[in-house]
Amino acid sequence: MEEGTMSSDVQRLLEAANFAAIKHKSQRRKDPEGTPYINHPLALLHDTVEDTDTTFAEIEERFGEKVRSIVAEVTDDKLLSKKERKLRQIQHAPHCSYEAKLVKLADKLYNLRDLKRCTPAGWTERRVEEYFIWASSVIAGLRGTNQTLEKSLDALFKERNILLDDKFLSERD
Repeated sequence: MEEGTMSSDVQRLLEAANFAAIKHKSQRRKDPEGTPYINHPLALLHDTVEDTDTTFAEIEERFGEKVRSIVAEVTDDKLLSKKERKLRQIQHAPHCSYEAKLVKLADKLYNLRDLKRCTPAGWTERRVEEYFIWASSVIAGLRGTNQTLEKSLDALFKERNILLDDKFLSERD
């Protein structure tokens, strides 16, 4: 990679980090410490449209059509019920672009590590367990994307004795 290209990529990454920090500035994670939300978006813009007043057009204007497209692939439709959004993530995962799959893997890894570290305020142990099981079903559709991320996720699933649920797999088909 040429130095000028790397410099441009780093500049765009820093711009994306700054943009996400501004957009999420007043949001907090649901953990008891109220961790700043910006600590969550490893894939910097993945929740910005979903959880703020940001539009896809704004993402495209600032970061280009490719980034807008990836963000669109990983953004849930908040007009749907939570149950329907979760089912669609399972169904949609195998059909995502490589880049969107990476974002989804990174997002799930962060969420699961966060849940392992600390239970969010108002969550029961059963809800945490259900999230792990659901996440494993999403991850099943992302397999073969990134061995490092998948191994990290598998270690978390193994710690909780989470196996893939055939019911979720059949709903995905």
